[in-house]
Amino acid sequence: MNTPQLDQALGDPFGHSLSHPFDLRLDALLAAYRDGRIEPRGLIGALRTRALALNAEYRLFIHVLDEAELEPYLAALEHQSPADLPLFGIPFAIKDNIDLAGIPTTAACPAFAYTPARSATVIERLVTLGAIPIGKANLDQFATGLNGTRSPYGACRNALLPDYPAGGSSAGSALAVALGVASFALGTDTAGSGRVPAAFNNLVGTKPSRGLLSTAGVVPACRTLDCVTFFTATASEASRLLGLCAGLDALDPYSRHNPSWNHVTAFGTPLPFRFGVPRPADLEFFGCTEGPALFASAIERLRAIGGEAVEIDFTPFLEAARLLYEGPWVAERYSVVGPLMERTPDAVLPVIRAVLAKAPGATAVQTFEAQYRLQAYKARCDALLAELDCVLTPTIGRPVTLAELAAEPVLRNSDLGHYTNFMNLLDYAAVAVPSAVMKSALPWGVTLFGRAFTDQYLLSLADAFQRIQAELPLTGGHAFDTPRPVGRAQHDRLAIVVCGAHLQGLALNHQLTTRGARLLERTVSSPHYRLYALAGGPPLRPGMVRVAEDGCAIEVEVWELPAAEFGSFLAGIPSPLGLGKVELADGRWEIGFICEPSGIAGATEISHFGGWRGYLASR
Repeated sequence: MNTPQLDQALGDPFGHSLSHPFDLRLDALLAAYRDGRIEPRGLIGALRTRALALNAEYRLFIHVLDEAELEPYLAALEHQSPADLPLFGIPFAIKDNIDLAGIPTTAACPAFAYTPARSATVIERLVTLGAIPIGKANLDQFATGLNGTRSPYGACRNALLPDYPAGGSSAGSALAVALGVASFALGTDTAGSGRVPAAFNNLVGTKPSRGLLSTAGVVPACRTLDCVTFFTATASEASRLLGLCAGLDALDPYSRHNPSWNHVTAFGTPLPFRFGVPRPADLEFFGCTEGPALFASAIERLRAIGGEAVEIDFTPFLEAARLLYEGPWVAERYSVVGPLMERTPDAVLPVIRAVLAKAPGATAVQTFEAQYRLQAYKARCDALLAELDCVLTPTIGRPVTLAELAAEPVLRNSDLGHYTNFMNLLDYAAVAVPSAVMKSALPWGVTLFGRAFTDQYLLSLADAFQRIQAELPLTGGHAFDTPRPVGRAQHDRLAIVVCGAHLQGLALNHQLTTRGARLLERTVSSPHYRLYALAGGPPLRPGMVRVAEDGCAIEVEVWELPAAEFGSFLAGIPSPLGLGKVELADGRWEIGFICEPSGIAGATEISHFGGWRGYLASR
């Protein structure tokens, strides 16, 4: 297909605004391939031309692949189709601290550059699935910065407003998606580099749980904290990409197994949930007069999709954040950059040298002391999260201008990390999602974060959040027309319905509480059950049996049990009881106690008491 035909099929490829780029969203592009409206070779050629044209103004790429470098990827698709490969012909950008075989990796430092023989694990996976790399994206040098201006390859300006930065350090990656050059982009995140650029450019920025995406083939910033991230237009696209790429990697010692509750099938429509919000005294907007109202509006939108807001003490999160640059973790960055700084100081930008200057003085004693402090903060933060499904914060307190960054580069960069620096230190998952447009026309966003390995659940909430604000245009000006997810969202806790000795305060309730379960609600079953007092004991036990007719509603409690504890709980349930699906009065089906029909032999029917507590009171 020639360029004019591509223009007609996908939009104007050379407009420098965000109003008419290609529609490169995964579903739209795959549908265009299936329908024969476009083919990879023509599209990638047009996108390459667009990337080169935009690069002069936005400095989003350090290297755009030329025709010869693209040819192996295009040739590999010639005998494939969208039916064969889930990412057939999908263009993506790569932050230039992630290896692509045969292409220099610079980390935005020419003196550091090397050409890898092998791609990073995550790149190999994406290419195997049919994706095509467009280029290596610009970044804050050695991924040290949150603004996107710290690069010898040029400062990355914002996709919408020229007086603002793109955010960093994954600046070019975010711009590649926001400017319509790539369907998605890979970034990295140690202190907010995969979230701050998303907020600046109207994107979803997914910072997975540490170790969920392999960092083999990634230039470390802080190797113990680094995460590979995705920039996408929608949360549903990020869910799909994460599902395709997450997995244990023998090449990465920090790689971790993805639990079953966090597979892509966990993405869905969320049930009612509880989310934390910082107390008003803990919120910081750095003088931004719009921030408080925008954040209040985001809270109301979460309430509208079933959330209950709970104010929390945000102090331990903020105290943990200070450790990242005030503590010895700066020395971890120095372990990568230090040899070059010592050998050729001028090869490293002055602002990066200033950040790392104190690193050589960090001692082992200071390192352990900082780890002890961090663990104390984590214990407090984990205790707060144990009672919640997620926490909501602004992604950045206030967007800073390029002029402000030039005047006070360290201070203003630090402001951008106020709500992001603690995340990897505390081992949490996070998703930045667009929330509003400021009076200046600059995007404004919020972040949802939660326990490790609740990534797909957080993406489910982000998806529902995007749906309820459908009037907010996606990047490229597209309407939100993504199909609703099938099924309900899942996370690391499972709901379980109890009707007898496991009720709060009764004999076996400790089997739940010692496993970290918490009570969600007291309710009743649908009117399709009968209740029996089983023979034997102690303890006395009921059996709840579903019947086709003459049933009644039974009082029950719904508890939430950590998924990791579920197997041991199930193993301790004696026959004739077991776990199955129980229908509640509102029509929900939840895992709960059921009784085998043979178990009611010799039992006494007690349905007329309405529940186990009523029966016990009668005795």
